[in-house]
Amino acid sequence: MQLEQEIHRVGGFANLELLATQIVEGFISGMHRSPFHGFSAEFAEHKVYNSGESTRHIDWKLFAKTDKLFTKRYEEETNLRCHVILDNSASMHFPLKKDQALSNLNKIGFSVLATACLMQILKKQRDAVGLSIYSDQYEYYAPEKGSERHRRMLLHKLEDILKKRVERTPTNTYTYLHQIAEKMKRRSLIFFFSDLFQEEVEEEELFTALRHLKYNKHELVLFHVLDRKRELDFEFGNTPQRFTDVETGEKIDLYAENVKEGYRKTVSEYFDRLQLKCLQYGIKYVQADTNEDFQKILSTYLVERQKFV
Repeated sequence: MQLEQEIHRVGGFANLELLATQIVEGFISGMHRSPFHGFSAEFAEHKVYNSGESTRHIDWKLFAKTDKLFTKRYEEETNLRCHVILDNSASMHFPLKKDQALSNLNKIGFSVLATACLMQILKKQRDAVGLSIYSDQYEYYAPEKGSERHRRMLLHKLEDILKKRVERTPTNTYTYLHQIAEKMKRRSLIFFFSDLFQEEVEEEELFTALRHLKYNKHELVLFHVLDRKRELDFEFGNTPQRFTDVETGEKIDLYAENVKEGYRKTVSEYFDRLQLKCLQYGIKYVQADTNEDFQKILSTYLVERQKFV
């Protein structure tokens, strides 16, 4: 059961694109202090020169500064097709907020901003991006393209997600993953943002659908989005609380401390099963805590991109 304490109308960011740009630029500026220092040259729209390639596009000015050979990349180059899948089900809007703030994001706000950051990197890399969104229905699909017009269309759609009122409806994730998989014909790097809250009996169907997404040699990264303090550590204090299932509306009154130990054991076992199954099927599993920054998301992208192209 996905729990919450109070229902509000959800609001968006003041400027999603600007915020994503600032996060990405901050990430890039810190790369020289990180294990990803070697990626910085490529990220600046250059790639390492390989012996035997034409010398026509070597950046000699950069060679004079670094004593290393890099070739320039051009706008028409598209080395990667990336498709982002967003789970927009009711549980992803936990905890429901009137407005999103960078220091206090809910799961859908974190996922939307993370997607916008990935789109900003893909723009710099001249790569193509597509988007799928589902809730209790397959809400939106856009194929992978690299144009500025396409990117702005996707940003507008992401902003819309946070402005719509949340409906309490159950979601069968695996149903829509199969539909998305059928649409994807060309090899792509797929990023899937979801909290994966579902009935235990649906686990097998979920992984059948995830394996379908890997068809045609797609690479799949599963960002398991969670509010660790509440959803795993169950930090709600020792006062009586009323919890509401955001999908069914079912309510329960209890002292969180009385069920905390059993709850944490059950959820931890579920998370461990997810991680083990992903390892078994060659799916990259990454826990994305909404209380952390976006470095894990962006670093994962850089690593997977190097493996993909």
